[in-house]
Amino acid sequence: MNNLEKYNQIFCEVFMVTENELDQNFNNTNIESWDSVRQLSLTTALEDAFDIMLDAEDILDLTSYEKGIEILKKNEIVL
Repeated sequence: MNNLEKYNQIFCEVFMVTENELDQNFNNTNIESWDSVRQLSLTTALEDAFDIMLDAEDILDLTSYEKGIEILKKNEIVL
């Protein structure tokens, strides 16, 4: 499994969606189930899966599928 597949799988598991739903519109304002608990679950899952520690700014900025990709790339994760 490559990193993008791993990333997508995390989003699918945390938000209980299919991979087809993951696009530029998948964000905290468009997804009703995106709340603070899921944001924490998402953060924890990403940190565990990619063996990284996100800083507070990144955690607060993790508000969309696309932004998550940017954050991982900033942390030198190749997607």
